Amino acid sequence: QVQLVESGGGLVQAGGSLKLSCAASGRTLSNYVMGWFRQAPGKEREFVAAVSRSGTMTSYLDSVKGRFTISKDNAKYMVYLQMNSLKPEDTAVYYCAASPLLWGAPMKALRYDYWGQGTQVTVSS
Repeated sequence: QVQLVESGGGLVQAGGSLKLSCAASGRTLSNYVMGWFRQAPGKEREFVAAVSRSGTMTSYLDSVKGRFTISKDNAKYMVYLQMNSLKPEDTAVYYCAASPLLWGAPMKALRYDYWGQGTQVTVSS
């Protein structure tokens, strides 16, 4: 069992930056692929970024490539999402998730067994 708690969301102007954090407890993160997903009002939850168990491989949604960076610190049980050059279309609730499966297809939400409660990110124009 893994418990995930996100933090770091808030209101920011377009072009600004935010860093989301996900604190994990219960199991070491080296056993999990970690992902960030988001859900905007009236839209389905979508994949944003993922990092492999070792932290050496990453995957990103095309629209955030070059702007967002995912990282993890297995020793501190933490996962991060650095978001730069934010746009109004990035507005959503952001969720941290953990998958016990291997790296293949990390963008699929069904591969993730554990989810946090979400943190709101609002980008004003």
